[in-house]
Amino acid sequence: MSDFVFTRSYRGKVKALILDWSGTTADAYVVAPAVVFVDVFRRQGVEISMAEARGPMGLRKDLHIKALTEEPEIRERWKLVKGLYPTDADVDMMFADFVPAQLDCLRKYTDLLPGVAEVTQRLQKQGIKIGSTTGFTRSMVDILEEEAAKQGYKPDSSVAGDEVVHGARPGPFMVYKNLDMLGVYPIQSVIKIDDTTSGVGEALNAGCWGVGVARYSNYMDMDTPDMDKTLPREEIERRLEKTRDILRKAGAHYVIDSLADIEPVIEDINQRLARGERP
Repeated sequence: MSDFVFTRSYRGKVKALILDWSGTTADAYVVAPAVVFVDVFRRQGVEISMAEARGPMGLRKDLHIKALTEEPEIRERWKLVKGLYPTDADVDMMFADFVPAQLDCLRKYTDLLPGVAEVTQRLQKQGIKIGSTTGFTRSMVDILEEEAAKQGYKPDSSVAGDEVVHGARPGPFMVYKNLDMLGVYPIQSVIKIDDTTSGVGEALNAGCWGVGVARYSNYMDMDTPDMDKTLPREEIERRLEKTRDILRKAGAHYVIDSLADIEPVIEDINQRLARGERP
């Protein structure tokens, strides 16, 4: 019996990118869901801040609401108003409120981020497939895709949080469903790009390359899409470095400012794959 075993090593190139929506391809600073989370709690008489609303961002939206009700300070505020701590029934009720409210306002927050249409079109012309994952439901993704197409971004596949049995990120199953739809393998040929730690975790759990995008991320903590126009450059840079650090510590293989900066990363990964490296 030999003392050595031999394993296959993928030496090809990147075949697919799996992109998040808010904060990655559209909706600068992930304002669309945050404002609705604040509103849904306000309807219950419980005030939460935009920063608190952002905390679990990247989770499927019903799970996001549940995570907010598990935050100690929010729980105490809820009890002060309601007399009891929030229950699963309260979560279900708020999610039922969330869906139509999100659908009503979503089109206001569908502007693509700078360079997204151009870079995705270039990559698709090279034969690289573009998929997408999100914590939004399919009815919400339909709106996002319709508005994105008008601006020149058309992913080859998309999976919503309610389209897989185990849809919660950082679980990997939305990535896997995209790859099935795209006919792409092996996993080493795939890059998952996201602005949240749960999205980075999605990449790591799937076994693909994980890239964090920082400039328009949820963690920039901007209350409106154009709030950056009123902030000093030093404050924007401080928030940006904090965001980069969050994404690095989540385990991202690369952290870039914008999807528009992805092409040098793809080239670097291609070189690493050619050497037999894996994510």
